[in-house]
Amino acid sequence: MPSVPVTVVVPTLNEQDQIGGLVESLDWVDEIMVVDGGSEDGTVALAIAGGARVMTVAGETIAAQRNAGIEAASNAWILVLDADERATPELRTEVAAAIAQPRHEAYRARSLCYFLGRELRYGAYRRDWHIRLFRRERRFLISKVHEHLEPIQDVGDFSGRVIHRPFRDLPHYIAKVVRYARWGADDLRTRRRHVSLVDLAFRPLWRFGRDYVILGGWLDGLPGFLVAAFAGVGTLMKYSYAIAEQGTGE
Repeated sequence: MPSVPVTVVVPTLNEQDQIGGLVESLDWVDEIMVVDGGSEDGTVALAIAGGARVMTVAGETIAAQRNAGIEAASNAWILVLDADERATPELRTEVAAAIAQPRHEAYRARSLCYFLGRELRYGAYRRDWHIRLFRRERRFLISKVHEHLEPIQDVGDFSGRVIHRPFRDLPHYIAKVVRYARWGADDLRTRRRHVSLVDLAFRPLWRFGRDYVILGGWLDGLPGFLVAAFAGVGTLMKYSYAIAEQGTGE
């Protein structure tokens, strides 16, 4: 069976536990472009061994890594995945069909996120849609957290999903919460966003209440509670970092 003429762009940083499995799962695509942020583990070696092209873009945002990979891609269509994501068979079929007969400029797919061995069906993750397939002329807007593609008006929907296992265990999850809080504070500073005590007092409570109560995170049991609780904690940390930097003039 001929491979699908698409380049999969994958940003990585110390993903040796995931990258081998991802590359192996992409035996149906024409090209895999791994853009590494300066890994100190076996990520690069495993990616090369699996047949991926690898380039290094160290010290930059994930959006910048993605853009570098898009620029170097050999195909007209780009599929974006992370090392901890896998395309379902249904999504693979839809990607191939969309490239063979394009009806839209880009396509989005919903993620199925798992935490502590359970799918998160409610809370913030129930709305986890992202543009996955697009033409290589497009680029990501630069930010450290929640990077997203430049605005596209003509976007179609895939019914196939992306399986996402972003957290190996609870310690790994906590480490990511801390890292993303730091990056979120940097983004606030870049946008010259002034942070007040009101932000510090109410935004974490609102984030937890929204995710756990309004969006139904409580229906996911203990994993749903932990995800909502740490979303609130991460929000508290982000605004704490930001307000501390304002006070020191950093």
